[in-house]
Amino acid sequence: MGRDRRLIVNADDLGYTEATTSGILHAHAHGILTSASLMVRRPAARDAAERAAAAGLHDLGLHLDLGEWVYRGDRWQPLYEVVDREDAAAVAAECRAQLAAFRDLVGRGPTHLDSHQHVHLDEPVRGIALSIATELGVPLRHLAPQVVHCGGFYGQSGRGEPAPELLTVDSLLRLLAEARDETADAATAIELGCHPGWDDDLDTMYRRERRIEVDVLTTPGLQDEIAAVGFELSTFAALVPKGSQA
Repeated sequence: MGRDRRLIVNADDLGYTEATTSGILHAHAHGILTSASLMVRRPAARDAAERAAAAGLHDLGLHLDLGEWVYRGDRWQPLYEVVDREDAAAVAAECRAQLAAFRDLVGRGPTHLDSHQHVHLDEPVRGIALSIATELGVPLRHLAPQVVHCGGFYGQSGRGEPAPELLTVDSLLRLLAEARDETADAATAIELGCHPGWDDDLDTMYRRERRIEVDVLTTPGLQDEIAAVGFELSTFAALVPKGSQA
C-alpha cells in the first residue's frame, strides 16, 4: 500500500455554542479529532478558544461565518445573514474583521481557512477567501492542492433528510478507503470534515447528528482501524511552513 496518507480530522463550528465546543473537545481528547475551525462571531467563541488551548487542541482554523441557511417549507431560507454575499467590499471587510477577531482570540493566525456551509465556493467570497489564505500561506478548503476535503461523514441529505447510515464506523472506514484510492498523489493529505457536538437544541438543521458523530469519532480502537486503511493522523499545522499563521 506504500506509506500512510496523512489524515486531518477537522471539526467545523468550534464556538457555535459551549455545548458544541464540549463535544468537539471530547472527540479530540478521547477520539481521532485532530483539528477544528473556529466561529469567531459567536458569543461562545472566546470560551472555545480558551478551552481549546487548555485541552491542547492547537490546530485551529478560521471558519468564516457569513450566514446560515436551512431547508424549510420545500426551499432554502436564511436562518441569519451576516452580510450581503454579493457585495464584494462588504464581504472583504467582514472576512478581514473575522481574521482579526481570530488573532485576538487565539493569539496567532489560523492554520487553515474554510467557511460555514461552504459559502466560499462562490464568488465573490471565493476570491476574497483565496486571497486571505494565500497571504497567510495556509490551505483553503476545496482549493488547496495539498489537501483533499472529504465531506461524506455527514448524517443528512442535501435537503436535511436524516441519513443515519452515513454516521457509522463502517461507513467512515469505507469513505476513507475511497478517498485514499481516488487521490492519486500519495503526498496529498485528506481532510475528513465533521460536526461533532453535544448541543441538541441548536436552531439549525444539524442537531442530534452531532452527538452521534462524537460517539463514532471516539469509538475504541478506531485509530488502529484507520491505520489499517492506510492513514496516519495529522494536522494542518504539519502542512504549513514555519513562519506562516502570523
